[in-house]
Amino acid sequence: MGFRIARTMAKATYKESGVDLDVYRESMSRLPRLLRRTHSPRVLANEGGFAGLFQLDFADGIFARKYKDPVLVSGTDGVGTKLKVAQKAGVHNTVGIDLVGMCVNDVLCCGAEPLFFLDYVAMGRDDPALLEAIVEGISNGCVESDMALIGGETAIMPDLYQAEDYDLAGFCVGVVERAKVLDGSTISPGDVVIGVASSGLHSNGFSLVRKIVFEIGKVNASDLAPTELVGAVSDRDSASETPPTNDQGKSATTVGDVLLRPTTIYARAVRGVLAHYKVKSVVHGIAHITGGGIFENLDRILPPGVGVTIDRGSWPVPPVFAWLQKMGDVEEEEMYRVFNMGVGLTLVVSPYYAESIQQQLAKTGLASWVIGRAVVGEQNVAWA
Repeated sequence: MGFRIARTMAKATYKESGVDLDVYRESMSRLPRLLRRTHSPRVLANEGGFAGLFQLDFADGIFARKYKDPVLVSGTDGVGTKLKVAQKAGVHNTVGIDLVGMCVNDVLCCGAEPLFFLDYVAMGRDDPALLEAIVEGISNGCVESDMALIGGETAIMPDLYQAEDYDLAGFCVGVVERAKVLDGSTISPGDVVIGVASSGLHSNGFSLVRKIVFEIGKVNASDLAPTELVGAVSDRDSASETPPTNDQGKSATTVGDVLLRPTTIYARAVRGVLAHYKVKSVVHGIAHITGGGIFENLDRILPPGVGVTIDRGSWPVPPVFAWLQKMGDVEEEEMYRVFNMGVGLTLVVSPYYAESIQQQLAKTGLASWVIGRAVVGEQNVAWA
């Protein structure tokens, strides 16, 4: 005797699988204003198009670059596990600045003018307010870089990410005349190394930072920061739009504020220095100090037969690094391998022009120090 089983099948929808197209549409509607504020006349209108359009030169003769042999320079990067700190702190409008900074600072090392930027945001669920906060930071970073945000992609992937998780990737394109490409090949013995100040941790080493702070130190992102760290975070760079206050109504810096301080973007400072010397080749190499620290990143641009010696104590190391080192009992060598230690960018320059370059950097609000010299010898970077 057979049995008949009656089944009523529910119709599958995208929404039931975790992606709500109506919410996604709302998310997308919040972004155009954040893109438009970064645009220059070189961005061509393409509303509803599948790609961003950017003309290499200005049509207007006043602003025309009149390139002779332009080379496009591209770079891509992410923010890493600093995003986990943003989630703990509930602050998401600064990691976009980090994303832009990590990409554009790399492109600057070739002597390029940043042109445009694209982003990729992957999320566990659609959240219009969260996406807007993230892209607000990206937009701010692009404005600070004089670079156009011309497009991007937002992917909602509930099976790959937890509901509150997200990840970021960025893509930067710049341009430089072939004759002015910086690759370090002209670095020679006698050149000096100028270290340009970082804003703090930037976006490297956060797997170690999180282990030290949240696991070893048992510190919360919302805890008030130790007194020695408070002065290291200015109102401009504080991670919170409205800094928290203590019982006396005074501004109170949290550990989250310190850890989330955005990556310094060096675009205007570097472009200003390079444009100042129109004929002479004064800057011979630039290194962005990211993972690997000063030694590994500066080593990447040295030509054969040339080394660099770094002078201990030639720049002030921000207190956040000593705080982390003590809390985690980290060896000094490991600190310099993982973190920038207060130097976010290095310029290898002709010694005659070093003081002038430092004065120009100071006018853009950046502190700098002569931290070392190029010498004859093995192609590496070492303490003096």
